[in-house]
Amino acid sequence: MDELRRIDLNMLVTLHALLAEKHVTRAAVRLHKSQPAVSHALALLRAHFDDPLLIRRNGSMVLTARAHALAQPLQDALGNLNALLGAASFEPATAKRRFRLSLSDYAARILLPALMQKIRVEAPGIDLAISQASREMMISQLLDGELDLALGIFPEVAPAIALQDLFSEGFVSLASKKVLPAQGGLSLSDWLSRPHVMLAMRPDANDEIEKALAARGLKRHIALALPHWSAAVDVLAGTDLILTVASRAVGPMRNHTDLRQFEPPFELPRFAYQQAWHIRKEGDAAHRWLREAVFSCAQPN
Repeated sequence: MDELRRIDLNMLVTLHALLAEKHVTRAAVRLHKSQPAVSHALALLRAHFDDPLLIRRNGSMVLTARAHALAQPLQDALGNLNALLGAASFEPATAKRRFRLSLSDYAARILLPALMQKIRVEAPGIDLAISQASREMMISQLLDGELDLALGIFPEVAPAIALQDLFSEGFVSLASKKVLPAQGGLSLSDWLSRPHVMLAMRPDANDEIEKALAARGLKRHIALALPHWSAAVDVLAGTDLILTVASRAVGPMRNHTDLRQFEPPFELPRFAYQQAWHIRKEGDAAHRWLREAVFSCAQPN
């Protein structure tokens, strides 16, 4: 758009933050600027476009039609500029960048320690800001430019999203030894008759386990749905609950001597744990370095 060409780069960056955050204070935090400075910039932008850009509706700020029209051209322009500058100047040892990642505490426990060790040794000027969201929200945030990288399971993505498999994973079930047979696991009928814990960002999520059950015309009773992988194992002790979860989420069982792992009593296909990013990041050398670092940290030693 011609309107974007007549604004200096700093104002474009501020406009992008305002359109992404839909909130002056959050945009200021994102930009590391004061709230009055961003408010002043918003006033200048409104005058430039002769449009309010952000309006209050039902207690929150929403984009005007003009702001919606600006969002994608602005994202494309800044993405191309980041790729150009990143490709020309990135050196891990001296680079100063901040990347926004979304991943569960499952991925954080598996990958983040090794990734941070690698970053602190090879690229100490790289900072990470971690958030957690549903897979649908992560894809939306990648498309909107609010995230640089997302880690998770992505069976369906938009054409603009690139994927890389990090590792293959399978499922195990866990329960208290007190409610399991002396040997082995549970039959399918017994497994289905017990209350279950489901790990999901939303309690109505239709995850891989639910899809596998539905394909067989089966349904389990979810007694507890929660998004916290790190807490899910702990809640099993002293209950009749069953947790079926990705095997790497369990970790060493030395702290859970009253629990036992067993194979789920029906076939659950293995799945690929992936990293996802917008294709506009393909030419950004710093982003490519981060993706390669995540991939290397996900591989077996």
